[in-house]
Amino acid sequence: MPTSLIVVDDFLERANELRDAGLRLTYPDQEGAFPGRNSQERIEIDGLAPYISSIVGERLKVIEPLGSHAKFRSTLASDTGRGKVHVDPGYWSGVLYLSRPEDCSGGTDFFRHRRTNTDRRPMNDQELAALGYRSIDEAHQDIIERDGLDDSAWELTMSVPMRFNRLILLRPWLWHTAGAGFGDSLDNGRLVYLMFFAAA
Repeated sequence: MPTSLIVVDDFLERANELRDAGLRLTYPDQEGAFPGRNSQERIEIDGLAPYISSIVGERLKVIEPLGSHAKFRSTLASDTGRGKVHVDPGYWSGVLYLSRPEDCSGGTDFFRHRRTNTDRRPMNDQELAALGYRSIDEAHQDIIERDGLDDSAWELTMSVPMRFNRLILLRPWLWHTAGAGFGDSLDNGRLVYLMFFAAA
């Protein structure tokens, strides 16, 4: 009986300290396909992988290579990108909301792909074959690269609202996207702390 999504409120005792540290980091110009920018630096949270393991009930380790793990991401109302609906690498993903309570808007959205009637990427050869694909890459190209930006190709199934110090733990293979950016500065914009884990 796999778990797909866990929401943890009031995740950190001193979330304001993590937010303040994130505000002091460097945010280079956008490099990836998605709106917003990641911090150049990482801030590791001591004991994070064991703690998340205890929440999800599975032994986890930090993903390698690290990619965006332990980085902050800022997305403003003016930010645009080439990507929208997507999947993440790894076994569990985590998004910790760190926008101020008075600024919080949107959240994280989950979707059903209308043409394939799926809410996640195929996980094995049997699921690939049932959908007519020969590989994960072929499925990704046909679904995400073809339809990722086409709102009419997707049905919104669920949205987890943003709240300061709320952690969302999700299976990275779910079709999902970050909510819209907001604000006009790092201080009042969408600010999250990212986590990515593999099975230990």
